[in-house]
Amino acid sequence: MPKRKLDPLPSAAFQILLSLSDADLHGYGIMRQIAKQTDGRMRLGPGTLYSSIRSLLEEQLIEEVELRQEPRFSDERRRYYRLTSAGRKLARSEAERLAGLLRIARAKRMFRGDYV
Repeated sequence: MPKRKLDPLPSAAFQILLSLSDADLHGYGIMRQIAKQTDGRMRLGPGTLYSSIRSLLEEQLIEEVELRQEPRFSDERRRYYRLTSAGRKLARSEAERLAGLLRIARAKRMFRGDYV
């Protein structure tokens, strides 16, 4: 089996998949959603964002959406992206992998306080 380009899944790619889990978004919308969902701890620049999008498209984890559902919100210059079923499956798998690591870190008492 050939090695996938996104194996292991980079954190930027994982954040993009998470940002698309609720709605179709364009590049700037993805950037804003990632900043929001990480409380500003992660901000993707255009280079990282669009190279990650290109890789996710090549791996068919996301797809470009041709037509917006509500034309009044559409902008012809913007490209909108949607999570594919393979992308959702990979995001779920990555979340489970990270949850396993978190369980190990908790068992080893790597955290102070009860914020985690």
